[in-house]
Amino acid sequence: MTLSRRGLLGATLAAPLLATAARANETAVRSNISSFAMQNWTDHFNSLGRAMIVADTVSRALHFWNAEGLDHRIFPTSVPISDELTKRGYTEIVRKKVGPSWTPTASQMERYPDWKPIGPGPENPLGTHAMYLSWPAYIIHGTHDTRKIGRRSSDGCIGLYNEHISELFELCPIGTQVRII
Repeated sequence: MTLSRRGLLGATLAAPLLATAARANETAVRSNISSFAMQNWTDHFNSLGRAMIVADTVSRALHFWNAEGLDHRIFPTSVPISDELTKRGYTEIVRKKVGPSWTPTASQMERYPDWKPIGPGPENPLGTHAMYLSWPAYIIHGTHDTRKIGRRSSDGCIGLYNEHISELFELCPIGTQVRII
């Protein structure tokens, strides 16, 4: 068999891909580079309650289940910028607001003394909707800055695209159980 220059070049370029494919077939478990982990409400809550949310800070995904546990939705999120700013555990939604105002926290004012409160609108970092948790200063909210979704970019909150927080806002009654992991 004689290979032309073009055939030899093609075989040379394909060799690493073929070797990678062969190694992948030998490996029973593949790692997921995105770190996404599917969640099940029964792994986090004892009972259904009004609705449930699991916000996975590693996967950067928020999982929602309705009161029957049948409607499961997943939303991409922004998460706290560091582990020090990440509060984990169980809480619940205690208040909801369309067109929220934003006020810097005391720790933000220490770091950024020129920051001022911002009313509803496109400059507001809370986006179009906010769901306040029983932990002070922790919120599940929207964002006008879509570059933040999928990244570590908040001071402790869980951020969603405005169209997703609007959808979730309608689904979650006050008292929705929340777990941040």
